[in-house]
Amino acid sequence: MRILLPITLACGMALPYTAADAQQAPSDGAPHGMVAVGVGAVPEYDGADDVRVLPFVMGEVTIGRTAVQLRGQGLRVDLAADPRLAIGPVVGARLPRDDANGAVGLLPEIGTAIEAGGFVGYRFGGGQYGQGALQVELSLVHDVSDTHDGLLATLGTSYAAVRTPDFFVSLDAQTTWASADYTRTYFGIDAAAATASGLPAYRPGSGFKDLGAGVTAGYWFSRRFGVIGRAGASYLVGDAAESPVTDEGRRWQPAGGLGLSYRF
Repeated sequence: MRILLPITLACGMALPYTAADAQQAPSDGAPHGMVAVGVGAVPEYDGADDVRVLPFVMGEVTIGRTAVQLRGQGLRVDLAADPRLAIGPVVGARLPRDDANGAVGLLPEIGTAIEAGGFVGYRFGGGQYGQGALQVELSLVHDVSDTHDGLLATLGTSYAAVRTPDFFVSLDAQTTWASADYTRTYFGIDAAAATASGLPAYRPGSGFKDLGAGVTAGYWFSRRFGVIGRAGASYLVGDAAESPVTDEGRRWQPAGGLGLSYRF
């Protein structure tokens, strides 16, 4: 069964427009922030040549001194009451491989994976509206759904290239290390699967699996409403890139989305 999950397409670490940048915090301490909803497209599965269309959702809501953030197909909570330090738990879903075409479709299906862990980040510099700020972040998650039982560590950085009250552009780059359990689930082929699919058997190991970059831009055309867009891509490297699964698809994994944003 195909499960349609909301996506945020935020392969950069920082949201392009945080609640603090969107507007000043209410004096009464009421929740405030921004949300965006629209349409996006992501790879059908790791190494796929096709994309699937899904809801595009991103946002950040500050409640007291805690920020709840939708990022990268997941939910995370920033517990640090600090404008530069970010730290807290994260949980997210990884899309299934359940309706692939060609030889990959003859491999065992992979269900939706639920991954949980934590993140820590730090922001350097930045002007009145955050322009020029550079944020570096490390996240570590492990599968808690027994889908791939793997561990992933992502190191990323984002840069606020343009930041005004009405317009913003953020650039980002990242790389992800994956354990052998992860790569063997998504890129490996055992003897039985090789016989069923006609693809050669393949047993990848741990290592860096991709390099990625992207740009996020948005415009507020009123006090409350705006539009936000995201375009990015990752490039598979290492054992993931050499897999017959990737040979059937491609190393480049593009993603993008466009949505209407609202701040409160």
